[in-house]
Amino acid sequence: MRTIILLTVSNIFMTFAWYGHLKFKEVALWKVIGISWLIALAEYCFQVPANRIGHAQFSAAQLKTIQEVITLVVFSAFSVFYLKEELKWNYLLGFILIILAVFIIFKKW
Repeated sequence: MRTIILLTVSNIFMTFAWYGHLKFKEVALWKVIGISWLIALAEYCFQVPANRIGHAQFSAAQLKTIQEVITLVVFSAFSVFYLKEELKWNYLLGFILIILAVFIIFKKW
């Protein structure tokens, strides 16, 4: 559970680092790059321990899969609530297909 929590916090920082500046298009690009790097530093402070702890229980491929699902959830909420963008049906269908991939990756074959 620690891995999931750390990856979620990491992903929130990552999403703001990568997409938060989209609401501030009037700010100079060099400034938003610098701010994004600072936010990304905080992201790494959660992501690196999450993967280190998680690798005792999960394979690297499983960790990446968990991270991608968390990314989809965090990004969906971010785009709707922060960027005020619509979550369209085709986005949801694509996300469902990615979650189907999670089943395939975690299934003991």
